[in-house]
Amino acid sequence: MSEIKTKKQGKLIVFSAPSGSGKTTIVRHLLKQPELNLEFSISATSREKRGNEVDAKDYYFLSLKEFKNKIKNDEFLEWEEVYRDNFYGTLKSEIERIWAKGKHVIFDIDVSGGLRIKRKFPEQTIAIFVKPPDLNELVRRLKDRGEESEEKISMRVAKAPAELATAPLFDEIVVNANLEDALDNAYELVSKFIEE
Repeated sequence: MSEIKTKKQGKLIVFSAPSGSGKTTIVRHLLKQPELNLEFSISATSREKRGNEVDAKDYYFLSLKEFKNKIKNDEFLEWEEVYRDNFYGTLKSEIERIWAKGKHVIFDIDVSGGLRIKRKFPEQTIAIFVKPPDLNELVRRLKDRGEESEEKISMRVAKAPAELATAPLFDEIVVNANLEDALDNAYELVSKFIEE
């Protein structure tokens, strides 16, 4: 715990999943529930902005050099090179910022990053895996987004089986076949964990 400098420590709620599973939709829904007292952990990334993304709201957009300097300076709680020269990570300062407000931290994060946070803070973290009903549905959702090239979609789909194989390592699994059910299930898990 010594690596994060704040006296007030809340809980950490991790949502991980293959791209297209619906984790971002679930996280956004939970953030709108004031009684949960959640704040979103903004990840840092070395990738380019997409569409209407805003720096310090969607991500902290860093150059590759800035990202690597922060790794060297041990400023990350966790980080990962998700695709070649595409780094993502959680800055320690981000957790400190949210805990200082007396809030719980919610993450929308890749599988390995989520598991790393769980390993570092086993008692304070609930790690929830969002599972699509099947791979075909995952492909359909990624294509429906209309945000990425066929090549990018293929890369994401190629990663999905390995990501899905990690589901048993998480505390809970939410199957997102029906969005309303998935939202209710996620709310129940988070609300119960916060009250513990």
